[in-house]
Amino acid sequence: MPSHSFVVIDHLNFAWPDGTPAITDLSCTFPPGLTGLIGDNGAGKTTLLRLIAGELQPASGSVVVSGSLAVLRQDVATRPGSTVADLLGITPIRRALRAVEAGSVDPDDYDLIGDRWDVESRALALLDASGLGGDESLLDRPAVSLSGGEATAVGLAGAELADADVTLLDEPTNNLDAASRSRLYDSLDRWTGSLIVVSHDRELLEHVDAIVDLDPRGTRVFTGPFSEYEQVRGAEQAAAERSLAQAEADVRRIRRAAAADQQHKAQRDRAGRRDAARSGMGKGAQHYYQNRSEKDGASKARARAAQAEQAGAARAAADAAARLPDQIRVDLPDTEVAPGKQILALSMGERPLRIDGPERIRITGANGVGKTSLLRIALGDDDADLSARAVALFAEPPVSLVAPKVPVGLLGQRDDLGAFGTPLEAVRSAAPDRPAQAARNLLARVLVTGEMVSRPIGELSGGERFRVALARMLFADPAPRLLVLDEPTNNLDMASVDHMIEALEDYRGALILITHDGWLADRLKVDRQWELDAGGDGTRITDRDVR
Repeated sequence: MPSHSFVVIDHLNFAWPDGTPAITDLSCTFPPGLTGLIGDNGAGKTTLLRLIAGELQPASGSVVVSGSLAVLRQDVATRPGSTVADLLGITPIRRALRAVEAGSVDPDDYDLIGDRWDVESRALALLDASGLGGDESLLDRPAVSLSGGEATAVGLAGAELADADVTLLDEPTNNLDAASRSRLYDSLDRWTGSLIVVSHDRELLEHVDAIVDLDPRGTRVFTGPFSEYEQVRGAEQAAAERSLAQAEADVRRIRRAAAADQQHKAQRDRAGRRDAARSGMGKGAQHYYQNRSEKDGASKARARAAQAEQAGAARAAADAAARLPDQIRVDLPDTEVAPGKQILALSMGERPLRIDGPERIRITGANGVGKTSLLRIALGDDDADLSARAVALFAEPPVSLVAPKVPVGLLGQRDDLGAFGTPLEAVRSAAPDRPAQAARNLLARVLVTGEMVSRPIGELSGGERFRVALARMLFADPAPRLLVLDEPTNNLDMASVDHMIEALEDYRGALILITHDGWLADRLKVDRQWELDAGGDGTRITDRDVR
């Protein structure tokens, strides 16, 4: 791989067909090595990747990519009829190899193969290293049979197999279990060429060489991992806030001084008129002193005005530097659950699984081990297909003894917003009798404001859809006393994750969390873990106290 491979963005502008600007006058350089691309939801990270990939054309400005390019999109394609080989991008080469083996001398076949005669063995080795096995039949496995995490792992193997000079990854850890994430981090550490990865995964961002932050106050490029950038940014934020406090103090001081000048002038004018009247000073002399006083006063006023203007400008600049981007701010309704109140109970072997009171449970395990199935059973779902899957997964299929007797709020990996036309319709559907303005107010608190409340659901980004789904859950009447979160942070920026955590820290109900993100579980202070482990006789479940 050439060590000079990089991407240069120069005065880039892009807007959607309705005129909504997505990227405005962006200029930055992605250096060689691994670069983490971060920014708030809606900052344009995925749009920028699509512009770099050539899928979108800028309105003006330029994107220059040095060398070949490979892309792993946020949702790995699993079209009906496609195979693992299709996801790896090696199907045309495999066809050419089969043709040559059958005796083809077509130059096109040889050109297509190039020097990649071992592409199948390399692909199987990468798949094996990804935890998917190395059997040759895997290449012909239908893509639709893969779990989300397995599809992502195949896509990552394909990106590595492409040997591109520049590789683009969009949220690659969203559906990966802990073991798969660890393998991905190892892959990044040995990656050659340039790689740009959009991610909010803090652990992944510790493996990059540089950070590019699409900040509305100005895009920044920082050399080093995210933790170092966060420290620098925190120090700068504190300094900016101190500068803002000083600038505001200067504005107040100058305003007080201007008011004092006016008061002193009025006092001097009154005293001057009294003295003139007592001394019998003529009108000419009075006009002279009055004009001189007014000129002196006007000169002081102009000086004060100039000082006020400068202080105001300094205050505006300090305010712009200190201002944080908008973030999710949600006040959860009263959701208290009494300690010891039985929320649910499952029969699972000799030891039942249960939640009592406002406990916080994390469900962990590898992709495909049955976490979501266990969750559905716990919530009392008696679907026949689910029962059959439970029999296949668990040696002793769990049975819901006590389904939740409290209102449940569910945020899954896939939302159900497709049934609604707009965010406002989606939220109001949760409680049709509540006023529309209450729905608008809640949407505003999750940063869905103005015309966005009437925007088609299909035009929303992943993060925007999550915020609408969150608002819809919280709008329900009665409010949920049991929150069920299935990988809730997959499409959220870091600021939104922080504020979601702050909101949930004040939540007084029970909580079930499925996540591969240990950092998130630590921040949410879970009490226990239901650990699922696939064995030869079925998935085993361990209930472990982690307080």
